[in-house]
Amino acid sequence: MSLVGGLSRINIIPFGFAATMAVIDSAMLALTKYISLEKQYLAWIILPMIVYSFQPVLFYFSMHYESLTVMNLLFDLISDVLITAIGLLIFKEKIGPYKKAGVILSFISIILMSLNDGY
Repeated sequence: MSLVGGLSRINIIPFGFAATMAVIDSAMLALTKYISLEKQYLAWIILPMIVYSFQPVLFYFSMHYESLTVMNLLFDLISDVLITAIGLLIFKEKIGPYKKAGVILSFISIILMSLNDGY
């Protein structure tokens, strides 16, 4: 199978839902981290709480296109990669070689979980 043929099998709608939920999750976790570092903005913690309340609605609509198992894994993997990138690039956190390998494997998992295998 060629690379282009394989990419045409990606089921974009569940990936889109998972990516949207992951972006929301990542942004709110980054805001929460910032709030935890800057104690004077503690009142802003209400914003992530409100935004997180919309996640179940997105999850509900995503169930029309893919199973719970696949949607949960896609959401978790994309979210983990985004949050890791935010931690490394914005908050200058460090990870070791095993964790770097885990991030690479997460990318591979995201691609595999996005493929439409007919079930």
